[in-house]
Amino acid sequence: MIISKTPVRMSFVGGGSDLREYYQQGLGSVLSTTINKYLYIMVNQRFTDKIRIAYSKVEEVDSIDKIEHQLVREALKMVGWTKGMEVVYVSDLLADHEGSGLGSSSAILVGTLHALHAFRGEYVSAKQLAEEACEIEINILGHPIGKQDQYAVAFGGLNFITFNSDEVVEVEKIIMKRETKLTLQKNLIAFHTGINTRSDVTLTEQKNKTKDNLEVLNNMVELSKRLKIALETDNLMEFGSILHKNWLFKQKLASNITNSLITGYYEKALKAGAVGGKILGSGGGGFLLFYCEKNKQDNLRKVLFNLREFKFNFEMEGSKIIYVDE
Repeated sequence: MIISKTPVRMSFVGGGSDLREYYQQGLGSVLSTTINKYLYIMVNQRFTDKIRIAYSKVEEVDSIDKIEHQLVREALKMVGWTKGMEVVYVSDLLADHEGSGLGSSSAILVGTLHALHAFRGEYVSAKQLAEEACEIEINILGHPIGKQDQYAVAFGGLNFITFNSDEVVEVEKIIMKRETKLTLQKNLIAFHTGINTRSDVTLTEQKNKTKDNLEVLNNMVELSKRLKIALETDNLMEFGSILHKNWLFKQKLASNITNSLITGYYEKALKAGAVGGKILGSGGGGFLLFYCEKNKQDNLRKVLFNLREFKFNFEMEGSKIIYVDE
């Protein structure tokens, strides 16, 4: 039995520039972090030849092509397991992970690939895990997504990730003072909107409109570069301001990234003392993240009293194997 542990991610600035339709024009970049919420994937060889997959439902099939869970099915194919395998996953997040905006689908895939490779006695780097996950999600399954999630959860930590036109992805760790990182963590606060959405609808529209949104995305890429500098120079108030500017740009990428309810929550938060914020992920629901100094967060909680607070800390490690029973 092998168990992998893979964190989910929070993307701060630059989302959308990781789509192939954009970075093939030049260079995309995002700044994101992983957090201490995880996907645990357990794989085990069975006595029978049947394959069992357990998540919010249980599948037991006699052929790999009959597996409904696309990510697990394609991970098994890529690694070369065709029979007699059990894959089970457990999550710290929402049931089925829909609408979280935290890159949980990519975390499931990266974690599954990691566990399956380990079961075969194969060491795989974070780079290989991210590349294989991108190959499955983008090229094989044709999901309308970019590359940031796979790299973020495979590598872990607070990173500046760039996407080159030749498909090369570079992950650069943000170097900052420990005190600044701790203050940033304390000044970030998130709430669940109570709305769970599917990202494929928003991302399909965003992908199709990329050519029309090149200027907007160019501005978001520049903001990601400015945010990197702000963190490296301990300018956290600039962090909140950039987060807000990015949110204003992000809303222009697709029609349903925000709605009257989300906009209402956001405006209340700004009046209560938040400097800036954003919807995590593709938009339309999921989690609202705010940069708000610690001494003003109680005011924020009061005005958003009907939303459930999402407590988290930064996670500096990516996907890893935490249990091996030979």
